[in-house]
Amino acid sequence: MWCGVVGEELSITVRTKSVDLSEIWRHQLSTPGVPQIIDEHYPDHPDGRSIHQPRLQPRSEAEIAFVGIGPGAGRWLKEAGPTGATRIRAKTARAVEPATVLSHDNVDHALGLAVTAGRFADDDLLSILGHIADSEPAGEVVRADEAHSVQNGTAGWQALGQLQPVPGELPAD
Repeated sequence: MWCGVVGEELSITVRTKSVDLSEIWRHQLSTPGVPQIIDEHYPDHPDGRSIHQPRLQPRSEAEIAFVGIGPGAGRWLKEAGPTGATRIRAKTARAVEPATVLSHDNVDHALGLAVTAGRFADDDLLSILGHIADSEPAGEVVRADEAHSVQNGTAGWQALGQLQPVPGELPAD
């Protein structure tokens, strides 16, 4: 197989059984880090290509203990890296601690809720466990995003720089 750039396209050429060279595909060029995946190249997979889920392969005792908490722990581990979570080893070790005191089911449930809500920060698991302990069963999980903010609007900035009457004084004519 040979690949080469022809104008604005990538040409893929192969040697066939008859020793002839034959172009089998042409693609538009892409930019680095943004691969183009053509579904027709993967006819045996649903939607053109398969969706590969990372396979958990715990190796150390700490990894085995974390994954042993339950399926929520496995989901947390699979999702934490792609979201950009940092200090994953420390967070998994800290999750094992409450699992030894509380039931594995509670911690596993909290890890599953953390995945659903996209919460992978340092104290998120303990916060979720505290919420579960203090409240009724969890309702709908809301994922924080730009469309739902609890931040006040900017209307208060409109008065900045304008003279405001002092309480108890009459405005000047």
